[in-house]
Amino acid sequence: MSDIKVEGFKASEILSRLGTAFEGFTDAERKAQIKKANGIFELRITNGNKQEAVWTIDMKEKGTVYKGPAQSKPGVVLSMSDDTFAQLANGKLDGQKAFMTGKLKTKGNAMLATKLTPILETAKGKAKL
Repeated sequence: MSDIKVEGFKASEILSRLGTAFEGFTDAERKAQIKKANGIFELRITNGNKQEAVWTIDMKEKGTVYKGPAQSKPGVVLSMSDDTFAQLANGKLDGQKAFMTGKLKTKGNAMLATKLTPILETAKGKAKL
Protein backbone atom coordinates (compact mmCIF):
# COMPACT_ATOMS: atom_id res chain seq x y z
CA MET A 1 0.00 0.00 0.00
CA SER A 2 3.03 2.27 -0.15
CA ASP A 3 1.69 3.72 -3.41
CA ILE A 4 -0.93 5.48 -1.27
CA LYS A 5 1.60 7.37 0.82
CA VAL A 6 2.37 11.04 0.19
CA GLU A 7 5.26 12.64 2.05
CA GLY A 8 4.25 15.30 4.57
CA PHE A 9 0.68 14.08 5.26
CA LYS A 10 -0.57 12.36 8.43
CA ALA A 11 -3.57 11.23 6.38
CA SER A 12 -1.18 9.29 4.18
CA GLU A 13 -0.27 6.82 6.92
CA ILE A 14 -3.87 6.50 8.12
CA LEU A 15 -5.18 5.84 4.62
CA SER A 16 -2.40 3.36 3.96
CA ARG A 17 -3.44 1.40 7.06
CA LEU A 18 -7.07 1.66 6.00
CA GLY A 19 -6.17 0.21 2.60
CA THR A 20 -4.31 -2.63 4.29
CA ALA A 21 -7.36 -3.32 6.45
CA PHE A 22 -9.60 -3.42 3.38
CA GLU A 23 -7.20 -5.89 1.74
CA GLY A 24 -7.54 -8.08 4.83
CA PHE A 25 -11.33 -8.25 4.56
CA THR A 26 -12.89 -11.49 3.44
CA ASP A 27 -15.15 -11.21 0.40
CA ALA A 28 -18.16 -11.31 2.73
CA GLU A 29 -16.77 -8.51 4.93
CA ARG A 30 -15.94 -6.40 1.87
CA LYS A 31 -19.44 -6.88 0.42
CA ALA A 32 -21.00 -5.98 3.79
CA GLN A 33 -18.93 -2.77 3.98
CA ILE A 34 -19.80 -1.84 0.41
CA LYS A 35 -23.49 -2.51 1.04
CA LYS A 36 -23.43 -0.33 4.19
CA ALA A 37 -21.62 2.64 2.66
CA ASN A 38 -22.55 2.34 -1.01
CA GLY A 39 -20.54 5.37 -2.04
CA ILE A 40 -17.31 6.81 -3.36
CA PHE A 41 -15.53 9.30 -1.11
CA GLU A 42 -12.96 11.65 -2.62
CA LEU A 43 -10.75 13.18 0.07
CA ARG A 44 -8.96 16.45 -0.67
CA ILE A 45 -6.57 17.03 2.20
CA THR A 46 -4.34 20.05 2.71
CA ASN A 47 -1.26 19.88 4.94
CA GLY A 48 0.39 22.63 6.97
CA ASN A 49 2.45 23.70 3.93
CA LYS A 50 -0.75 24.35 1.94
CA GLN A 51 -0.04 21.36 -0.32
CA GLU A 52 -3.05 19.30 -1.36
CA ALA A 53 -3.19 15.53 -1.81
CA VAL A 54 -6.18 13.56 -3.06
CA TRP A 55 -7.24 10.05 -2.10
CA THR A 56 -10.36 8.05 -2.90
CA ILE A 57 -12.16 5.50 -0.77
CA ASP A 58 -14.28 3.39 -3.12
CA MET A 59 -16.98 1.71 -1.07
CA LYS A 60 -19.38 1.36 -3.96
CA GLU A 61 -17.64 -0.94 -6.41
CA LYS A 62 -14.30 -2.29 -5.15
CA GLY A 63 -13.89 -1.66 -1.42
CA THR A 64 -10.46 -0.08 -1.88
CA VAL A 65 -8.43 3.03 -1.10
CA TYR A 66 -6.21 4.64 -3.70
CA LYS A 67 -4.25 7.84 -4.28
CA GLY A 68 -5.73 10.31 -6.73
CA PRO A 69 -9.15 11.57 -7.77
CA ALA A 70 -12.07 9.17 -8.01
CA GLN A 71 -12.02 7.00 -11.12
CA SER A 72 -15.83 6.91 -11.09
CA LYS A 73 -18.01 9.89 -10.17
CA PRO A 74 -17.64 10.41 -6.40
CA GLY A 75 -20.77 10.54 -4.29
CA VAL A 76 -19.14 13.16 -2.10
CA VAL A 77 -15.93 15.19 -2.16
CA LEU A 78 -14.60 16.02 1.30
CA SER A 79 -12.10 18.87 1.78
CA MET A 80 -10.27 19.32 5.08
CA SER A 81 -6.91 19.87 6.69
CA ASP A 82 -4.55 17.02 7.43
CA ASP A 83 -5.01 17.61 11.18
CA THR A 84 -8.81 17.50 10.86
CA PHE A 85 -8.66 14.18 9.00
CA ALA A 86 -6.30 12.71 11.61
CA GLN A 87 -8.68 13.77 14.40
CA LEU A 88 -11.69 12.30 12.55
CA ALA A 89 -9.88 9.02 11.89
CA ASN A 90 -8.78 8.69 15.51
CA GLY A 91 -12.25 9.47 16.86
CA LYS A 92 -11.14 12.73 18.50
CA LEU A 93 -13.42 14.86 16.32
CA ASP A 94 -17.02 14.26 15.31
CA GLY A 95 -17.70 14.61 11.57
CA GLN A 96 -20.86 16.66 12.06
CA LYS A 97 -19.07 19.01 14.45
CA ALA A 98 -16.21 19.39 11.94
CA PHE A 99 -18.74 20.21 9.22
CA MET A 100 -20.67 22.69 11.36
CA THR A 101 -17.49 24.53 12.40
CA GLY A 102 -16.20 24.75 8.82
CA LYS A 103 -13.27 22.38 9.31
CA LEU A 104 -14.85 19.94 6.85
CA LYS A 105 -16.37 20.98 3.56
CA THR A 106 -18.46 18.73 1.33
CA LYS A 107 -19.44 18.81 -2.30
CA GLY A 108 -22.08 16.37 -3.47
CA ASN A 109 -24.15 14.12 -1.23
CA ALA A 110 -23.46 15.46 2.27
CA MET A 111 -25.49 12.63 3.82
CA LEU A 112 -23.07 10.12 2.29
CA ALA A 113 -20.28 11.84 4.22
CA THR A 114 -21.88 10.61 7.46
CA LYS A 115 -21.08 7.04 6.38
CA LEU A 116 -17.33 7.70 6.39
CA THR A 117 -16.94 7.52 10.18
CA PRO A 118 -18.23 3.93 10.46
CA ILE A 119 -15.88 2.91 7.63
CA LEU A 120 -12.93 4.43 9.47
CA GLU A 121 -14.03 2.76 12.71
CA THR A 122 -14.44 -0.69 11.14
CA ALA A 123 -11.05 -0.54 9.50
CA LYS A 124 -9.54 0.99 12.63
CA GLY A 125 -10.47 -2.15 14.53
CA LYS A 126 -8.78 -4.29 11.88
CA ALA A 127 -5.76 -2.08 11.19
CA LYS A 128 -5.21 -0.62 14.67
CA LEU A 129 -4.94 2.99 13.46
